[in-house]
Amino acid sequence: MALGKENRPHIGIFGKRNNGKSSLINALTGQQTAIVSDVAGTTTDPVKKSIEIKGLGPTILIDTAGIDDIGELGKKRIEKTMGIISQCDLAIFVFTTEVIDQQESDIINEMRDQEIPIIPVCNKSDIFSPTAGFIQRLEALTGNRALLINSLSGSGIEQLTELIKDTLPPDIGKPTTLIGDLINQGDSVLLITPIDNEAPEGRLILPQVQVIRDILDNDGIALICKEREADEYLRKLSPKPALVVTDSQVFLKADAIVPKEIPLTSFSIVLARQKGEFANYLAGTPVISELKDGDRVLMLESCTHQVSCDDIGRVKLPRWMSQFTGKKLEFDVVSGLDKLSRPIHDYALIVQCGGCVITARQLSGRLRPAIKAGIPVTNYGMAIAYMHGIFTRAVAPFTKKTTSGSHYI
Repeated sequence: MALGKENRPHIGIFGKRNNGKSSLINALTGQQTAIVSDVAGTTTDPVKKSIEIKGLGPTILIDTAGIDDIGELGKKRIEKTMGIISQCDLAIFVFTTEVIDQQESDIINEMRDQEIPIIPVCNKSDIFSPTAGFIQRLEALTGNRALLINSLSGSGIEQLTELIKDTLPPDIGKPTTLIGDLINQGDSVLLITPIDNEAPEGRLILPQVQVIRDILDNDGIALICKEREADEYLRKLSPKPALVVTDSQVFLKADAIVPKEIPLTSFSIVLARQKGEFANYLAGTPVISELKDGDRVLMLESCTHQVSCDDIGRVKLPRWMSQFTGKKLEFDVVSGLDKLSRPIHDYALIVQCGGCVITARQLSGRLRPAIKAGIPVTNYGMAIAYMHGIFTRAVAPFTKKTTSGSHYI
């Protein structure tokens, strides 16, 4: 399956100002990707660059501002850099002296807490010759082998590339099927795709495109129609589809028209399984019935978009949840990977979107504080299915045994 940017490994470059982070980016990409200057603080905001690493494939490199930036603006830059940590599948930490201050130690410990692999590199090897004791200290602190490099001359870059490939978790960036394990060669899958106010002009939304591609990659047949045509189409269609995937917003209508013997789920639930938090969603979704007056619910949108009057995360889901519970609930919405405006303990429930534009690592990092704090989490599609009384049916394709006897969770 072709990988979109959201599935590519994300590698962040961290370190103090003027440690050669940008020149390291250029050495890895083989081109002048980042601005290099002797002036400390040249890199201000995180800069992402798509590259192809031989033996690894498409990869995203992230150049960050120095973690020792100064002034009020410098503090904001450091905050941006810290926000990048949870987006990384691997971190490269650059040193040019044998001094490891408390801030560097704290950041490395945060990375290790988030189980992000770290490669320590000693840059500017023409003027910096670290002692064996410092190398041992680095390796003990990061849990990985340290390398000596010179990003300007290219010395050590080949070894760094090999270490990147060896250090990245083996499943990072590898194509994972969305529904391929639910269908056989030649099976048809019906996709119910409403064209409403939220549908982008002239195209389908990303989850729909991803499922279509997954069907084709697994030698299936993708059938697509709007909800108004689905009823008649299903009556005429022979043989019946092996699976129906619907937009969550028309879940109730889809449940009514799709025969019970045909498995039914939604694009959002398909993504929930792929992104790796499915079990937590299964456990957290029923908590919707336990919400009380005054409870605060956090809606997490991974993408940023113009808000419409029928916006699913800001309008429809809060309305449905309030009606379903009969409680006076408070809702906060956070888009992209922005920081939360409130402590995570203020929330009784977290509702995450499908996460089609972020990696599984980023989604997991987004939800980890809530899960650690014991706060229930769910996602858009599973919450909608639960409130419409079709939760069991909607998750059944991924929770029941197949004819071959294998489990999906």
